[in-house]
Amino acid sequence: MKKKILIALLIILVGIQFIRPAPNNGEASGNKDFTNYVQVPEHIKTTLQASCFDCHSNHTNYPWYASVNPIGLWLNHHIEEGKSELNFSDFSTYDLKRMDHKLEETAEEVQEGHMPLPSYTLIHTDTKLSQEQVKQIVEWVKTERQRLNVPKQ
Repeated sequence: MKKKILIALLIILVGIQFIRPAPNNGEASGNKDFTNYVQVPEHIKTTLQASCFDCHSNHTNYPWYASVNPIGLWLNHHIEEGKSELNFSDFSTYDLKRMDHKLEETAEEVQEGHMPLPSYTLIHTDTKLSQEQVKQIVEWVKTERQRLNVPKQ
């Protein structure tokens, strides 16, 4: 019985290697990205690109293990979920109220340590935000939200 279960698991593991979701290989920056609507200092842009863009833009730099399923499927799910929450590549397509809200959420998520995901920074240690970077992002968001001047209801 154990042998049959192991063989079945092996067949499943081999079989799922043929499931390949479309890669997130579009352009991270373009005519719809966040720099076309909000002012982004270079140091903030660099920080966001390094720590956020793999899941929150139209381009992901995949690690080697992304081609091994089920890990690749799990990563793809995180990328799709991240882009549905906030996509810096398509930021200019948001209406003003949504832009304001997404900026507010960005500050909250980094300030509370929820972003980048701890599971992501565990492996990608260079993407972990320092306290100074968090402070800079929060201040940048505050400035840009004031500049957007979205009426509060």
